[in-house]
Amino acid sequence: MADPSFLVGIVGNVISILVFASPIATFRRIVRSRSTEDFRWLPYVTTLLSTSLWTFYGLLKPGCLLVVTVNGAGAALEAAYVALYLVYAPRETKAKMAKVVVAVNVAFLAAVVAVALLALHGGARLFAVGLLCAALTVGMYAAPLGAMRTVVKTRSVEYMPFSLSFFLFLNGGVWSIYSLLVKDYFIGVPNAIGLVLGTAQLLLYLAYRKAPASKDDDEEAAAAASGDDGDDEEEEEGLTHLMGQQVEMAQRGRLRLHKGQSLPKPPPGGPLSSPRHGFGSIIKSLSATPVELHSVLYQHARFQPVKKDDDDVEAND
Repeated sequence: MADPSFLVGIVGNVISILVFASPIATFRRIVRSRSTEDFRWLPYVTTLLSTSLWTFYGLLKPGCLLVVTVNGAGAALEAAYVALYLVYAPRETKAKMAKVVVAVNVAFLAAVVAVALLALHGGARLFAVGLLCAALTVGMYAAPLGAMRTVVKTRSVEYMPFSLSFFLFLNGGVWSIYSLLVKDYFIGVPNAIGLVLGTAQLLLYLAYRKAPASKDDDEEAAAAASGDDGDDEEEEEGLTHLMGQQVEMAQRGRLRLHKGQSLPKPPPGGPLSSPRHGFGSIIKSLSATPVELHSVLYQHARFQPVKKDDDDVEAND
């Protein structure tokens, strides 16, 4: 009967390779657009260092062939991703990233290998390398936290691929089981943390999986809003036209009164000859006053009556 840890390790190899291969679609998009867009480079640099050190750890510890195979394949893929990102990154990002790659993936890795082989021996060597690998694995799982922050800010999962989050979840779960079977806590602790973070990413993806409104939808909404505004403007124009007709009729009545065509001329000294009872009072009684015009506005449902100051009313009078 096959060793259960070996079977779980085989499953872990398959899932881990799928995790390492999941950014292929992302880099196909980068190559096609010749731009790295808003994709982050730190996860690939971190994962390259982690897989390289785990390969070294598997070579140091007897019976860890599955650790060597999966991490060796992962290191090759991550090196290809880092190289492609360096090719298509903006000039400033490229310069900064190149410094980090040289310092971390070349100088630091070489220093760790040299110190482990020359200065440490036996269990101390394995402990130091295993502890460092566990810390970097936690960093690898935590690296997508930046993408999670972008998802919350933009309310879009465009820059957090579902496949990567899903396989990180599976990878953390399978290797956690493997670590319990082989009693290797350097493998178990970081992958248990990865299981928790992978679950958080899946929940975040479910919360923001619906893309924001498309440009066409925004244009249709804007057109609908402008259509409503157009209806309001038409109603306002119709009401203004009605008010204009009333004012025009009042002015015509005023002209006829001045010409003496509508009312007989009052006798001198009569009650209408005084300033209080002259033609101005008759015209005011027949024409549309500002108060009456405001009553038309008040009857219209979409407008509110405007209260004028006494000075304005006197000026209109």
